[in-house]
Amino acid sequence: MTRQIFVNLPIKNMEKSQAFFKSLGFSFNPQFTNEQGACMVISEDHNYVMLLIEPFFQGFTKKPVADATKTTEVLIALSCESRAEVDELVKKALAAGGTASNPSQDHGFMYSHGFTDLDGHVWELVWMKA
Repeated sequence: MTRQIFVNLPIKNMEKSQAFFKSLGFSFNPQFTNEQGACMVISEDHNYVMLLIEPFFQGFTKKPVADATKTTEVLIALSCESRAEVDELVKKALAAGGTASNPSQDHGFMYSHGFTDLDGHVWELVWMKA
């Protein structure tokens, strides 16, 4: 059995969040997307991010929902096929209203850079030599 992962993230505005991630080249599965949640495809058949409007997200937990603009609840690491893809995704994120989370880091065998999305979630983009 191949495992799948569905990362659930609280968001404030569905339209703006979808537009942000579409500008980075991600698509959404319409079968699992409505006004309360959107299923963003990271890789077909394996990895997804569920963008959930905060009140809907709150229905899945008894704990308070973290404000990712003030606290860090998760760091999402996403592999890329090249250094150029890392830089291109960060460039697109900044153009769409995101911010750089940290300066780029070059360790020779690994290159990383990241961005913070519109809701404050940190996305770390990583390329590693095979």
